[in-house]
Amino acid sequence: MQQKSKVFVGLDTSKLKISVAVAEDGRQGEIRFLGEIDNTPEAVRRLVHKLASRHGELLFCYEAGPTGYGLQRQIAALGHECAVIAPSLIPKRPGERVKTNRRDALTLARLHRAGELTAIWVPDPGHEAVRELVRAREAAMEDLREKRQHLQSFLLRHGRIFPGRQPWTRAHARWLAELVFEHPAQDLVLREYRQAIEDAEARLDRLTQQVAEVVATWSMAPVVAAYQALRGVALLTAVTFVAEIGDVRRFD
Repeated sequence: MQQKSKVFVGLDTSKLKISVAVAEDGRQGEIRFLGEIDNTPEAVRRLVHKLASRHGELLFCYEAGPTGYGLQRQIAALGHECAVIAPSLIPKRPGERVKTNRRDALTLARLHRAGELTAIWVPDPGHEAVRELVRAREAAMEDLREKRQHLQSFLLRHGRIFPGRQPWTRAHARWLAELVFEHPAQDLVLREYRQAIEDAEARLDRLTQQVAEVVATWSMAPVVAAYQALRGVALLTAVTFVAEIGDVRRFD
């Protein structure tokens, strides 16, 4: 009875389709393109079962990207290894500029077989959810900064300079409330900018509170608390680090 072979499976993923290539084990093993499948759980399940019926060991990989970790988790749940690859660390051949789905899938399969790919850490769904919340708060911070900058630029264009030492204080808010422009349209612009800032501040406050509440019951809460014990490390700094990096003991 012929022994089933090991194959390395390269998946080039997009929102709707997955291009599939396989590399047979061994330096001289065949590398071939299998085609495209729909990017749906059912299509992936059928692909995995079809390959598993023909080969002894399946080693999947795909590039990290906007499609997230769902594919990795599904393949792992089906009992097979699936690495998510850091795109910036994929070796490039000199002069290789044209990218196609077929070529990318073949490249992934070939490099995975050669052991030349660097996998990233895949968080569990709970950890990923906390990371998403932390990133939403960071986006809210950036949104607030941009809205404040819009108002500052508007005021500067019209020669309105805050005489105090520090903006975005109560004194600064009172000064903004007392400003009057020559044209009613400019007063309207000022009100809209101020309202946008107030809304952004409220959103940031909500997300900050939600982060604190979620972390209290998070499995990584003891790790967050340990980092907070370090001088100068506040809650949000510790949460952000742990959410992005995970448990540093995996680097041991």
